[in-house]
Amino acid sequence: MIIYPAIDIKDGECVRLLQGRADEVTVYGDDPVETALNWESQGAQYLHVVDLNGAFEGRSVNEGIIKNIVKAVSIPIQLGGGIRSMDRIQRLLDEYGVQRVILGTAAVENRELIEGAVKRYGSRIVVGIDARKGMASTRGWTRETDISALELGRQMKEIGIDTVIYTDIARDGMLKGPNRKETKDMIEKTGLNIIASGGISRLEDIEGMKEIGAAGVIVGKALYTGALTLSDALRIGGN
Repeated sequence: MIIYPAIDIKDGECVRLLQGRADEVTVYGDDPVETALNWESQGAQYLHVVDLNGAFEGRSVNEGIIKNIVKAVSIPIQLGGGIRSMDRIQRLLDEYGVQRVILGTAAVENRELIEGAVKRYGSRIVVGIDARKGMASTRGWTRETDISALELGRQMKEIGIDTVIYTDIARDGMLKGPNRKETKDMIEKTGLNIIASGGISRLEDIEGMKEIGAAGVIVGKALYTGALTLSDALRIGGN
């Protein structure tokens, strides 16, 4: 199981949000590149980067930082946040060298983009499914939909997606543990590789996600606050 340290970028800084709320920001550093190098030096095998400006505003002001992170580290990066066009997918994957892009809003609002991207890039396209009370949310978690996370996952599987990042919004940044039941349902009822996100705060949380068959876990706030060390998380994950 892969452990993904999270680097959330807003206005050029490394931050964490509480339950995805743009007005609940804690700044953990002013140099995301330095943060990426730090996680790599501690043994990270993959980084999870989110462009929060892109997620909330639909446009990025962090492209330069993203390029610099990719250049600085030798480990792969998956990137999400406001990626809503084939041109940007192509730029990130082919020009910048991002290993995987995460499409979220497009999974609900622009199915043709998902289909075209999967046809072109295969498993380098990952879908982020963010759920509140089991229902998918889009636009940086600000817009509710009428489709369940489970049904959206099944639809993504049908069009060729093999990996989904599943986030329980209510757990994100709260350090209260992941939603084991719904994550387990996503794993068992969709047949997708599920990367669990939201609420990971203890080694027991990582062990629990491994037990139910998660392909990976994203760890953010717990690493930045010192509630978890990356070395311990990697040991539990087995990578």
